[in-house]
Amino acid sequence: MPPRSMWKGAISFGLVTIPVAVYPATEEKSLKFNQLHDADMGRIRYKRVCSVDGEEVDFDHIVKGYEVEKDKYVVLTEEDFDAVPVESSRAIDIQQFVDLDEIDPILFKKSYYLVPDETGAKAYALLRKALSDERKVGIAKVSFRDKEHLSALRFKDDVFVLETMYWPDEVRAAEFDTVPADEKVRENEVDMARSLIESLTEPWNPEAFTDAYREAMLEIVEKKLAGEPIEAPAEEAPARVVDLMEALKASVAAAKDKTPSTSGGKRAAAKRPAGPERQTRRGAGQRCSSPSRLGITIGPGSGQVAGEASLAPTTHFPGSR
Repeated sequence: MPPRSMWKGAISFGLVTIPVAVYPATEEKSLKFNQLHDADMGRIRYKRVCSVDGEEVDFDHIVKGYEVEKDKYVVLTEEDFDAVPVESSRAIDIQQFVDLDEIDPILFKKSYYLVPDETGAKAYALLRKALSDERKVGIAKVSFRDKEHLSALRFKDDVFVLETMYWPDEVRAAEFDTVPADEKVRENEVDMARSLIESLTEPWNPEAFTDAYREAMLEIVEKKLAGEPIEAPAEEAPARVVDLMEALKASVAAAKDKTPSTSGGKRAAAKRPAGPERQTRRGAGQRCSSPSRLGITIGPGSGQVAGEASLAPTTHFPGSR
């Protein structure tokens, strides 16, 4: 059963209007913990208390204020919000079409499904077919949840997806003193790094990755519920510092040992079945490893790398090779 729609409006491009309902496309599955009183396990509740008189305030007496300077506010009512002169308040107004690879992924914020009503089904299918043929995405503006959003309109399978985006002035500049903009590297080091990248290149398969932290936390909860003892994982040995080139060579060798190479030097594209026998669950205290983690981290000092003694992965994931 699909979730309830969070907004209803229309896709608008040119003189064409397509009525749609908006549904969340993703859900957060991180574990949620309640705060409890350790003496009696009662839930901790928070009250809305006025900072001036210390009294608890009912929702009926709470208003929204914009702070223009220290402790000075302009109060806005619901009528003020409704009066904002924004054309995108009830329309996903497509401004232009672009290639998807022109958009920096850092701009993407949250995904929503757009589902047409019966009267807009044909126009919906028409726009989807045209975008598919031209390999374009629509750039639109839309307002919901008290904010106007820049967004990208694309499709996944047969459904349109609205990707809300950050405005350009909301993205912080990457200005860091420690980023080595002019660091000198040798060509043989670059070649070895390319070889490592090639050894670890394979078709994207998101099902191969799982939230190991969430699984381990759930296992701890299950053990505590069953009254079993919880053991903390052993501390890892301090990483040893090795030469950058030697670390790259060892990484390439470990990757080749782990993955049978094809004639092109890349991983085989065929997907292995992710059956129950491949779904190995970690122990509660076991460290988590990425399929491509080779135990090497960049360490302090030019040309030096902090690496573990063993460069081979310790955990096998579904779909990893």
